[in-house]
Amino acid sequence: MQKKTNQQLSDLPQTGLLRLSQVLLFIPVSPSTWWAGCRDGRFPKPIRLSKRVTAWKAGDIRALIEGHTDFSEKG
Repeated sequence: MQKKTNQQLSDLPQTGLLRLSQVLLFIPVSPSTWWAGCRDGRFPKPIRLSKRVTAWKAGDIRALIEGHTDFSEKG
């Protein structure tokens, strides 16, 4: 029997914000890999809600899962 390690795309909200622990349910990487990917543009940039609270747009996570992988800032 295979252990279920990540959530289904249908479980991901269409809108709203996700905290890191929620993101990692859908993207099977370690927290340090996630943060490195955010810094280098592989993963969406976080939204800083307060000094100690960070979140990501559910739409950005959905786009990442669906294969839109260029999240580097242009300009």
